[in-house]
Amino acid sequence: MDKRLKEIYGALTSTLGTIESAIGSTPSKLHDDVKYFLNVKGNVLQAVGNALEVDGQASTSLEKIGNQIQSIGNLTVIAGLLVHLENQAAQKLVIIGNMLQAIGSIIGSFDEFQDTTENGRLHNIIGGLLQGIGNSMQALDGAYQLHIPNRPKQDFNTIGALGSWIQAIGSEISLIGQIKEESQEINENRVE
Repeated sequence: MDKRLKEIYGALTSTLGTIESAIGSTPSKLHDDVKYFLNVKGNVLQAVGNALEVDGQASTSLEKIGNQIQSIGNLTVIAGLLVHLENQAAQKLVIIGNMLQAIGSIIGSFDEFQDTTENGRLHNIIGGLLQGIGNSMQALDGAYQLHIPNRPKQDFNTIGALGSWIQAIGSEISLIGQIKEESQEINENRVE
């Protein structure tokens, strides 16, 4: 598969994962098992998508390092979710994973300031920063749950759900930016 197409496919896969995870994180009438499945599957898609983006990048860059960190963050969240116990160790893994995703998103955004491809640059910067904000909110919610376990039910996951949707919106914006960036490079016949 062409490296540019691999980056686009990776961004699309990651975006689909953020949407699934956001649906699974949102308080709703869905059964808890369905929400759990969506959250796990969404994080798996995000990890695979970020890994595809890493594989599609020819040289080491902040974007590549950021995607690697995000993928590791998703794997850490998955580990915490698969423990599937209501214990502090599992919750800490989810918090750490969300923080790693936030750090990876922000690091990847910084790469755009040096990128010579103008198309999609602003989308990638805004999208990456929104993903970082969303993941930070999810980590904050996890810390809140960890330190105040008996909070009212209506407070449950509100910050985290909002953060999940902010991350999903950021991922969608980044997908648009990635498509624009790769399209310009294809049109200019750039060799990587």
